[in-house]
Amino acid sequence: MSSAKPTIGITGDYRPERQNAEALSWFNAGYYESVLDAGGLPFLIPPMDSDKDVRLALEHLGGLVIAGSHLDLDPVRMGLHPHPSVRCMPRRREDFDRRIVKMAIDMKLPLLGIGSGMQLINVLCGGSLYVDIPEEVPRALHHRDAVENDLRHVLEIVPETMLDRIYGPGEVRVNSHHHMAVKELARPFRVCATCPDGIIEAYETTSDDWYCMGVQWHPENRTASDLDVQIIESLVDAAGRRQNITVVPMSAYMRRAAA
Repeated sequence: MSSAKPTIGITGDYRPERQNAEALSWFNAGYYESVLDAGGLPFLIPPMDSDKDVRLALEHLGGLVIAGSHLDLDPVRMGLHPHPSVRCMPRRREDFDRRIVKMAIDMKLPLLGIGSGMQLINVLCGGSLYVDIPEEVPRALHHRDAVENDLRHVLEIVPETMLDRIYGPGEVRVNSHHHMAVKELARPFRVCATCPDGIIEAYETTSDDWYCMGVQWHPENRTASDLDVQIIESLVDAAGRRQNITVVPMSAYMRRAAA
């Protein structure tokens, strides 16, 4: 059996230099641990300034995770008005995420967007966002709780989609902590899951030769279920096919306990 593993890049978070504090990059451990469990080899990608360096990094990868953030995309950059609920991520972080997503799309690199990463991919492909669900969709369920970090809600999965094959039959509940969401879905994608209130929770590519999925919840989080981890596995499988590597996920033998 080959000892090679599909290589998966993971974007991280960034905080600019402050008075008496150096600039800081960090990565939630759940992202790289989930990739390792799924049989992949994670590579953490800092916010590089050189497009040449970014492309060189992508050329060595089989797949890419655009990680979520506790901060928001800047609505002004999408032609929308500022909103008091929005706390924008640092400019350098959003600039870098935009550049690396565009390059990954051009290269048809297997791509998984999580949380704000899902939202950004949709925007860059021509879609739009709700800036604040409670204001724009007043009858929506709670998608974020300021006190309860373990908020969960039911998913309604579209039959015969990739997500349907991942989860299979039965009720699915996922973690939820967001106030922005996909409004108009970009043309390259189709909806594969919604919340019962109609908010789009996941999409997938309509292309036969490109793996791309976006999920609003966090399969890497400690509140994720055993089933959620299979989303990471599907990315690693796609990366393995691109790199002609057979994937043997650790989670096939040692599943994390369901939340």
